[in-house]
Amino acid sequence: MKIHHIRNATFVIESGNNFILIDPMLGEEGSLPPFAYFRHKLRRNPTVPLPNNASQLLDQTTHCLITHSQKWGIELLTHTDHFDKMGKEFLQKNSIPVVCRQQDAAYMTKNRIKVETAATYWKTEHFLGGEITAIPALHGHSWMHTFMANGAGFYIKLPNEPSIYVSGDTVYTNDVKRALIEFKPDIAVVAAGSASLDVGGPILMPLEEILTFIQTSPGKVIANHLEALNHCPTTRSHLRRELEKNGLLAKTFIPNDGETLTIEVN
Repeated sequence: MKIHHIRNATFVIESGNNFILIDPMLGEEGSLPPFAYFRHKLRRNPTVPLPNNASQLLDQTTHCLITHSQKWGIELLTHTDHFDKMGKEFLQKNSIPVVCRQQDAAYMTKNRIKVETAATYWKTEHFLGGEITAIPALHGHSWMHTFMANGAGFYIKLPNEPSIYVSGDTVYTNDVKRALIEFKPDIAVVAAGSASLDVGGPILMPLEEILTFIQTSPGKVIANHLEALNHCPTTRSHLRRELEKNGLLAKTFIPNDGETLTIEVN
């Protein structure tokens, strides 16, 4: 299996002839407004361009996984850092089959997206000769998660490949812990940007929860959602220092944009 990190939470899982695109944010640098105006540095999003290999990877895409997209079907509440206008147009134009959570399926269909699987939490579905299971993702603690578009993580087990758990945009919850302990994924992907908005608490895991996630993970961890959005203050270098202090750097990949990781079955 190869993991091609593109930018932010957008990456591609390569398995044989299948190229599975995760959370397509494909717009140009600065094509989206800031996600926070006061708490963090005021910059338009994404704050970095797509890497040079993005077009080649998109040309090979066979399937797409979307962890979350919208709230109440309201376009202004679409989470464009996972499903932006260019990502939507790419899926429409190429008729890419999509796996999303059941709560997002009607919105996808309305937008002429080809929904192959509308996943229900904790129900295992057939996927590319293997299986996929949606795991609840809570997009913030306390009242924040009711304001955000809660989504799903996905556990994927394909034939003759390492298993992978894409946690999605979530704080650390009992569901996340359950997925790590029960499924024992060979690879776990964590959104590590520690995002917050101008009001309320964290909408992604703060640093102490990221450390707990990595400690609990039985295998390797890939940290993404870094250095691409103005409301994500954690940097790769900051995360690397904290992981080193806690003895967790050896089990964690922190890929650069455009970097490819090769993961072998143990």
